[in-house]
Amino acid sequence: MSSFSEFGSLVKNRHKPKDKPTDTKVALGFLAPWLIGAICLSLIPMVYSLVISFTKYNMIKPPQFVGLMNYRHMLADPRFMNSLTVTLVYVIVSVPLQLIAALALAALLDRGMRGLSFYRSAFYLPSMLGGSVAVAVLWKMVFGSDGLFNAFLGLFGIDTAMSWIANPDTANWTLIALHVWQFGSPMVIFLAGLRQIPRELYEAASVDGAGKWRQFRSITLPMLSPIIFFNLVMSIINSFQTFTQAYVVSGGTGGPSDSTLFYTLYLYQQGFASLRMGYASALAWIMVVIVALLTGVNFALSKFWVHYDD
Repeated sequence: MSSFSEFGSLVKNRHKPKDKPTDTKVALGFLAPWLIGAICLSLIPMVYSLVISFTKYNMIKPPQFVGLMNYRHMLADPRFMNSLTVTLVYVIVSVPLQLIAALALAALLDRGMRGLSFYRSAFYLPSMLGGSVAVAVLWKMVFGSDGLFNAFLGLFGIDTAMSWIANPDTANWTLIALHVWQFGSPMVIFLAGLRQIPRELYEAASVDGAGKWRQFRSITLPMLSPIIFFNLVMSIINSFQTFTQAYVVSGGTGGPSDSTLFYTLYLYQQGFASLRMGYASALAWIMVVIVALLTGVNFALSKFWVHYDD
């Protein structure tokens, strides 16, 4: 009897499937390419740049440790302060204008007009092309002395031959206009958020006598506040990384009179034009700190105006 039970146990174990990999191992297998890329292409270079920021390094001779000299040099560097000022003006002005334009277009498209897919694609197109060299060159031509913008002003009797790009007082504003024009990406996100707001809220507000503007202030903005917050944070981070437009428009100099010397452009000049890679790395880490501080401030203030379901 015992031999029969042992035989049955052997047959059962023979047909028992082998143990499958755990869910954790499967997940790690799928995540492995991303983890390897994040470690090798992001984490290790970041740590290396932090080390380089404390050295004097021209990419030809070995790095020479100089301590905090690169960071102390920033305090006495007028071009560093100018690049920071130019970038902050660019961010403070362009980000709110871009979000306002994106929200306004999203609210217009949310009314269910015909050809919505076409308009959505057409308005999103500038976000895809706005950071390209070709559009930056075109923008430089549009705001030149013989450009399309002066021709447009001529239709209203404003005769001017001024180059808006070459004028230190207006050069940065042309780049702000280019950034605002790239409203497509936040617009699509706003449109998706508007589609999630229950229509019953608007119907109830209409019954109570609330007008369109009151509905927008009391329903749309509070319900859309998490998406506004997301677009705000992402737009600030992306604005600080603006480089191509300023490089092409100014020819890589940041002119005229450093009026378009964005922080990233100055970092590029120090690292790859002057071969001061140690100083450029220090500039990069200061930008990381500035962006992190602004993001932290946004998160701290979000509790006063961002409303979630709970």
